[in-house]
Order: sequence, then structure tokens, then C-alpha cells
Amino acid sequence: MHLITPDYVRSLFTNLEQGNTDSFFRYVARDVNWTVMGTHPLAGTYHDKDTFLASTFRRLNKVLKEGVLLRVTGILVSGDTAAVELEALSTALNGKPFSNRYCWICRFESGQIVEVRAYLDSALVQNLLDENEPVQIR
Repeated sequence: MHLITPDYVRSLFTNLEQGNTDSFFRYVARDVNWTVMGTHPLAGTYHDKDTFLASTFRRLNKVLKEGVLLRVTGILVSGDTAAVELEALSTALNGKPFSNRYCWICRFESGQIVEVRAYLDSALVQNLLDENEPVQIR
């Protein structure tokens, strides 16, 4: 059994602040159950890491100059679960700061993240995509 501590969680999440997304996602289970809360195009429940990444991080990386960069602002650990507060450090392609705030409730097994419930500002995500994704011709 791997003991989850605030220092362990911070060591994983520091990768997201430094743009080392792949390093962070090495600690996310392949069959993760990741729910993105809200009413925006990225919201929903993803049942594996590849689908989650394709539908969220990769899509966001196309509309953020630096890609997805997130800084930890708070961590609370209880047993196998960590509540991680984050702030976005990215700038949209149109030059506007993407100043979203997040709370990810992460459940761990054997040191890996196996479940996440991610809370964020839906309106900011919707605006980011509306203002920076190319219009699809129908």
C-alpha cells in the first residue's frame, strides 16, 4: 500500500505547472474514471486516460499558447483521496488570460490516480473554445 501524503500529491502535480503533462499522466491509471463537471463541451465522464486526454488536454492545448499549465494552490489529503486546488497559468491564442480555477478530487490506489471529479468554471471554458477554436463548416 502506498501512503498518499500532501508532499507526494504535490510532487505529481508540479509536473502540470512545468508543462510535463506526460510525466503527470504516468501516475494516472489507464482505466481512470475521470468526470469533468459542468455544462461546457469538455464536460462528461471519461472511462480511460486516452479518451480523457484526447477530449480535454489535447483540445485545450490547441487553443492555449503554452498548452495546459496548472499550479497547485491547495492540497487536502484524507486516506486514499486528495482534494487538489489548481489555477490555470495559460494564455489563449487570442491573448486573453485563461484564469480558470479548479478543484480535482482524486482517489488513489497503489500510488496511481484511479478516479477524478474535476470542478471548474464552465463559462470560462466555453468562452475559451468559442473565441479560439476554428469555426467548423457544416
